[in-house]
This record gives sequence, C-alpha cells and structure tokens, in this order.
Amino acid sequence: MTKVGHHLQAKEIKEQLQSLIEQSSSIDPNLAKKLDEINRWVKDIKLGSLTAKPFVLAFLLEVITDSTIWLLIKSLPSAAEQQAKLAQMTPNERYWYGYLFPKWINATDSKFYIWKQKLMSGEFNQVDDDIIKSIAQDIVSREGSFWQRYIADLSMATDLIVSSRNNQPLCIQVTSVSEELSNQKYHDWKNTLNLWEIERGLFVSYNPKDTNFINQLVNVALYNSDYLAEGKYLKFA
Repeated sequence: MTKVGHHLQAKEIKEQLQSLIEQSSSIDPNLAKKLDEINRWVKDIKLGSLTAKPFVLAFLLEVITDSTIWLLIKSLPSAAEQQAKLAQMTPNERYWYGYLFPKWINATDSKFYIWKQKLMSGEFNQVDDDIIKSIAQDIVSREGSFWQRYIADLSMATDLIVSSRNNQPLCIQVTSVSEELSNQKYHDWKNTLNLWEIERGLFVSYNPKDTNFINQLVNVALYNSDYLAEGKYLKFA
C-alpha cells in the first residue's frame, strides 16, 4: 500500500510542478524559469525511480510549498496587502518569503547545478542531521523558533534560521570539521553569505565527544539571534 501512496505522491508532485509553472508565468516569470529548470530535471524520471529518492521528493515538496505561498503573496493586488500578508507570518517565515526565497528566485544560483546532481545520485547525505534536529528541539524547548530549507542549506550555507525573543532571524551553519579544515569552510561560508546578502551569520563547529555541546550551541545561537550586529559573521568553535 505504501508503494502506491508514494507513487501517487510522485505523480502529483510532477502535476503540481506543471501547474505552478503555468501560474507563475504571468505572476513571476523568474519563478517560472526556476520551476521549469526543476521540472526538466525530473520530468523524464519514472515515478518508481522518483519514489526511491526521498531527498529529491522532499526538496520538490518544499519548492512546491514555497512557490505556492510566494505566488499567493505576489498575486495580492497592492504592495501594502503583500506586506500585510508577510506581517502575519512568524519572523523566520517572513525572512524566508520576504527576503531569501525571492533572492533565490531572481538570482543565478551557481550551486544549484551541483547539488541537483548530488540529490539525484544519492550523494547528498545530511551528516549532521541528528545534531541539527537536537539543536532545533532544544531551541523550541527554550521558546525560540527555527526554519529549515534545502535551498538555504545547499545554496546559502545555512542549516537553520533561528529566532529568539527579539524576533531577529539568524542564519546558522553547523559543522563537525577539524580546526584546520574549519578555517577554509568558514571562509567559504562567509563568501556565500556575502553573495546572498545575508547580513548576519553564525558558524558553529562542534566536537561530537563533548556531551554538553548542544546546550552550548543553543545558548550561542539564541543569544546571537538577539544581539549579533548587522554585517557581522561570527565563528564559534
């Protein structure tokens, strides 16, 4: 039974993509271009093969969700109504739909080609996935909030977008690399954030042997979400 359900999901995803391309062509032609590129990437893949690629399906579902919400905002008749819609969202959602997602729609994403291949070939593996889940849970337990997106992760070097009391979203990259590799990764990360005009960022490398590191990490993330100045990129190891 589950197989049938997943097959249906893959079929519906393909149909929804087609439908969104048509909708967006008149509302936001740049989004239509992006979705068309994604559609060409998956359209010739058989439903069974697509079903066997959970990360590809998850990415497609995210893009469909985000595009649907974005088109809903864009199709509102006035800028004031669009702003009012964004104002109803949480700070992280507002940062995503009001800033980062439209940036991605309108930019040439140089990493897109590379990570589409990785997703499709099964090379994409979220090595820090359990750590990031634990961080996210801890953030919520302390009344913070988080946001996760494949596009943010793979193109914008952002594992989590985190907000705390002051409702100031902060982009965070989490890595377990050794110190000597960490410097190069930090440099690449800063360049990526600059490229996307992300004003503030936190780069965190951790030692998996330290049992208290998630607690420390969350302390640093929540504090800097509230207090890190604009134009600042912070490294915490």
